[in-house]
Amino acid sequence: MRYHWFAYATKPQIRKGANHMVNVSSLFGQIVSELFTAVNFDNLVAKWGAERHAKGFRSKTQLISMLFCHLAGADSLREIVNGLSCCNGKLVHLGIKEYPRRSTLSYANNHRKAELFEELFWRLSDHFRSTGSMGCRKKKFRFKNKLLSFDSTTISLCLSLFPWAEFRRAKGGVKVHVRAGS
Repeated sequence: MRYHWFAYATKPQIRKGANHMVNVSSLFGQIVSELFTAVNFDNLVAKWGAERHAKGFRSKTQLISMLFCHLAGADSLREIVNGLSCCNGKLVHLGIKEYPRRSTLSYANNHRKAELFEELFWRLSDHFRSTGSMGCRKKKFRFKNKLLSFDSTTISLCLSLFPWAEFRRAKGGVKVHVRAGS
């Protein structure tokens, strides 16, 4: 299974007594708890009004789903939802009652304010830099070699005006490649 980082990373600790409970934490759970310990996410949600029109799908669930997406290398909503559904019993420890549906996650990604997550990023960055967790550099970071950026796009053209630009049977187009940073 490719979600090996969701497996338990710490040795189970068993408390002695009549009602003993096994205490374990997954690697993903440790990452999430560190994020929510570093920044008060609920205050950010209230500041940006991110859950004003939400009907049960919380910003925290969206954040955990997107973190799962990046750590698992998921390419689509289907992969995110299927991956989280496989780990359904472990999601309770992260504060999620059930895995999100594709349509719900898609709607939240399109309509929830991105500024909430941008501010979360900058606050986490400041927190981890101030604690030395990200490593402090004496010199500003620089690439050893020249940095080049490449991009390409297709520009649609009308075939009746540009017959030389046949892209498909009924479409015309030109592929443009751009290199920045010469």
